[in-house]
Amino acid sequence: MIHAVVADDELLARQKLRQLLREEPEVDVIGESATAAETIELVRVAQPDLLFLDIRMPGMDGFDVIEALASEPSFTMPRVIFTTAYDSYALRAFDIHAVDYLLKPFTLERLHSAVENARQQLQGSKQPSAREDEAKSNGDRYTQRIVFKSRGRILFLAVSEIRWIGAEENYVRICTQSETHLLRETMSRLEERLDPQMFLRVHRSSIVNLQFVKEVRTDADGECMVILVNGQKIPMSRSYRARIQDWLHR
Repeated sequence: MIHAVVADDELLARQKLRQLLREEPEVDVIGESATAAETIELVRVAQPDLLFLDIRMPGMDGFDVIEALASEPSFTMPRVIFTTAYDSYALRAFDIHAVDYLLKPFTLERLHSAVENARQQLQGSKQPSAREDEAKSNGDRYTQRIVFKSRGRILFLAVSEIRWIGAEENYVRICTQSETHLLRETMSRLEERLDPQMFLRVHRSSIVNLQFVKEVRTDADGECMVILVNGQKIPMSRSYRARIQDWLHR
């Protein structure tokens, strides 16, 4: 069963959506809200799987709602389907990885397509990999995605896309294949949230994703470095050398 919340400032719009959702037997609407503040509180308490979210609401808009919820690191964000009468926010909605963007008035068929997309995403997130099974069996749970604001967007970044992380004063720089993002976080706290089977700290200021490590090399001066698959060189300090040696001998 998919537990859902409906957030819209128009009572008739909420009633119409509830009526349409009666044709979706897997969806159980567990609550509804009319303002941004109500939505934030309801989602925090009810922790739904899916949020049908209007964009223009009193107080704050739908993006403000998502930002407020995403600011809580321990909170699991629901999947979001935007419902709105305005098409000008579509690109922004997909920038933050919304499941779908429904323009009012939408048909039952269009709603069904959005719900099906959400269902597939939820099913995928509930199928743990062998590595996740191992982590859970040891009582450990590690972050699978990092949610943060970057360049005016709220990003839901899968940690598997991160190639390496570097420290920059009170921030960390998260580097993917095509982008880098600054996040106000400490290396130590971020390291605690990452699966040690995937991420390895090789320097006081560097963490690498082992999926993207090509080789470990020592130059003529005896300095060690990690070479990523794209050729990038990440310095490795002597104090952390034992970590990667242990990993290599597993």
